[in-house]
Amino acid sequence: MRTELVSEPGDQDRPNEDFASVGLPAAGQGGALVVLDGVTPPQDGTGCLHSVPWFTARLGGALTELTVSLRDVPLTEALSRAIARTAAAHAETCDLSHPRTPQATVVLARWSAAEVEYLVLSDSVLLLESPGGVVTPVLDDRLDRLPRTSLTSDAVADSTVRNKEGGFFTAAADPAVAARAVTGTVPRAAVRSMAALTDGATRWTERFREGDWADLFTYVRKNGPQALVDEVRALERADAEERTYLRRSKTHDDATVVFVQP
Repeated sequence: MRTELVSEPGDQDRPNEDFASVGLPAAGQGGALVVLDGVTPPQDGTGCLHSVPWFTARLGGALTELTVSLRDVPLTEALSRAIARTAAAHAETCDLSHPRTPQATVVLARWSAAEVEYLVLSDSVLLLESPGGVVTPVLDDRLDRLPRTSLTSDAVADSTVRNKEGGFFTAAADPAVAARAVTGTVPRAAVRSMAALTDGATRWTERFREGDWADLFTYVRKNGPQALVDEVRALERADAEERTYLRRSKTHDDATVVFVQP
């Protein structure tokens, strides 16, 4: 089994808002991966006393425990329970009804000898590679389908579309959002390896157009997650002045890549 994990902050002076883990049960075959991309809050606040890294650490920790220890619980139920547990940890001190309460995108994958289960919520990405080398992206594209307010913003992402019908959904304080995730199950024999990436890493494909999803996966499998993040950083630096790729609200973003070959 091969596992590689890299998570790098976009700014060394700011904490990384991403979370990533790979859990391997002590008994039996299988495992699970968790990748979260914390949503950077606006300057006018979130109604919460806690930081985004505080939130992603607790949500990610709960998801790691639940996906590994309760293997009969569906991933949607694991996400729902983890959100509820995290919300309970700060419900008495924070306004969890605030539209920008700490929140995150989610990628979950869990595998056994028989099957691979997956869940994707918002704009992080899961890539599944077949034994024949075909790469299938698992995407929640609701954010990409929203109208753009300007060429320099990533998307309309205010209280009118965030966690609302007709908009897009993230894991925040409402456990019911788990039902909005893109989910599925494929035979274990159909998956040779997989990669989960936050949008700071998928810029290689989605912003800089260095290749399609299959090309990105091949790059990671051949060179490793750190090489991909390093390449994205080089592309960001080269474009920092020209801003040829205008759909970037930040020069650098937190970037996380998890590669697993069970």
